[in-house]
Amino acid sequence: MSRKGPGRILSAVDRLERRPEADGLIDALRRAVRAVPLGRGRDALHGRWLGHPVHPLMVQVPIGTWMSAAVLDLLPGQRRAARALVGVGLMTALPAAVAGWTDWAELRRPQMRVGLVHAAANIGAVAFYAGSFAARSRGRDGRGKALGFAGLCLVGAGGALGGHMAYRQASGANHAEQVPHLVKPGWHSLGELAGLPLGKPVRRHMDEVPVMVVREAGGAVHVLADQCSHMAGPLSEGEIVDGCVRCPWHGSTFRLSDGWNVGGPATAPQPAFDTRIVDGRVEARVRNLDLDLEEAGPGNGHRTGRGIGEG
Repeated sequence: MSRKGPGRILSAVDRLERRPEADGLIDALRRAVRAVPLGRGRDALHGRWLGHPVHPLMVQVPIGTWMSAAVLDLLPGQRRAARALVGVGLMTALPAAVAGWTDWAELRRPQMRVGLVHAAANIGAVAFYAGSFAARSRGRDGRGKALGFAGLCLVGAGGALGGHMAYRQASGANHAEQVPHLVKPGWHSLGELAGLPLGKPVRRHMDEVPVMVVREAGGAVHVLADQCSHMAGPLSEGEIVDGCVRCPWHGSTFRLSDGWNVGGPATAPQPAFDTRIVDGRVEARVRNLDLDLEEAGPGNGHRTGRGIGEG
C-alpha cells in the first residue's frame, strides 16, 4: 500500500478552500454580482436554457484563440494572424467572465475561495494579453509574444483551478442526478396521507434517500428529490409558491408536478416521482416513462401516478 498522500499542488488548493482571509472581499463581491439588474438574463448566463452551466462552453473561445496564437508565434510570417487571434480572445473573454462571476456568486464558501483565485489568474491573463495586443499593434512583436506566453501560463493555472472547482468541488454539477439510481424499482410507502400537512413540504425517505413530499388541498401529492440539483440544498425546507418549490439556499425554483427548473441558478430539473394513494397511505416510485407506457397498454395514452394522488 502506498503511503503517499496529496502532492504539493493539491495540498495547496485544499488549504485554499479552508482559508478565510478573503471572505470579507468574497461577501462584498457576491453582493455586487447579485445586485446587478440582469433580470431573466441571469438564468441565461447560468445556462438554464442549455441544461448545464454555460461558462465552461464560453471559455473555449478565448482559450482556443490564445492557444492558437501561441502556436502561430512559433512559426514565421504569422504576425497578423496571431494578433487577430489575440484580439478575438480578448473580445470573447468578457462575456465568458460575466457568466463565470454569475455562477460564482451562487456557490458555497470553499468553492468561492478557489473561484476567487481562479478569477484573479484569468484577470491577470487578460491583462497580459491586452498588453500583448497593444505591443503587437505598435510593431513590438517580440514583447507581444512574451506577454502572450505569460498570459497563456496564467490561463493554464486558472484553468487548472477551474477544473478543481468542477470535478473535485462539484461546482456546477447536477447534485441530484444520482437520486433515481439509488432508489429501488417499485412502489415505496411514504406514510399516511392524513399525516402530511397541506401546502407544506416535508422530508421523507425512499431507500434511505431523502425526498420532499407536498400534499395539496385538492388531494394531489407531489414527490421530488429533496437534494437540490444546484448545490444540494434541502427543498423540504423551502417555500411553496404557485405550484413550485423554492430552494432555501440559492432560490432555485422547481415545478412540483414534474420537477422542471423554472428558475435558476439550477440548470438541471429535479428528479420527480410518481405517486398513488393505497388504503390511505402515500406510495411513490421512480418516474419511468417507458414503464408507464408499457402499463398503459397499446393504444392507451393514460399515464399513471403523475402526482395526482389516485389509488
